[in-house]
Amino acid sequence: MTESHPPPPWRLHGTLHAALWRVPGRRLPHWPLPAGVDALRFGRWRAVVTFWVDYRPGGTLAYRELLVALAVRCGGSPGACAVEAWVDDPRSLVGGRVLWGIPKDPAVFAFTRQAPGLLGTAMRADVSPPRSRPAPPVSAVHRPLLRLPAGLTLRARLFQPAPDGRGEPCEVPLRLTGTPWVTRTRLHTAPGAPLGYLAGLRPLAACSLRDFDFTVAPARSVRTG
Repeated sequence: MTESHPPPPWRLHGTLHAALWRVPGRRLPHWPLPAGVDALRFGRWRAVVTFWVDYRPGGTLAYRELLVALAVRCGGSPGACAVEAWVDDPRSLVGGRVLWGIPKDPAVFAFTRQAPGLLGTAMRADVSPPRSRPAPPVSAVHRPLLRLPAGLTLRARLFQPAPDGRGEPCEVPLRLTGTPWVTRTRLHTAPGAPLGYLAGLRPLAACSLRDFDFTVAPARSVRTG
């Protein structure tokens, strides 16, 4: 039976930890990008952003997520493409795929906070598909260093494959507001494990948002011809 999912827009709340990585292109998987969408290239490097998110009650859904976005451009417009994602809520999984073409898969998460009210968080994700050979878990530790003096409002967009697998790619408008912190992030993975292409690397930058508000708008088709 197919899980039902809320209609867009989704309005979500919680805590987010993001890290920006500079990765040699040869280390990355051959992710299928939508027609007309290309990875941004910085010489031999590509830019990848990881998001560990704890979506809390009070929004459209409450769940946990690990998402990987690749910096891309569609025509002359920069953006990102969500190339890997894992969630622990079946409604989010189905909605992500059907509404926005985001390749979400199931996972089991364990989030451990240092103390109530603090941002420091240890996170572990078991992304092994059911009835499959277990994959090593991936984990991360996020430690807040400095709270920035002003709130953040960010507008961005994803360029995703058309959810029905046909036609032009779709653009997904995003809006994020919250209280930003500069963060130190350490990722624990290994070659062959989830996010193994980041093994041994350190992020160029990391930040956390506490009590954020995040809106994912309906997708719209993009003409690339």
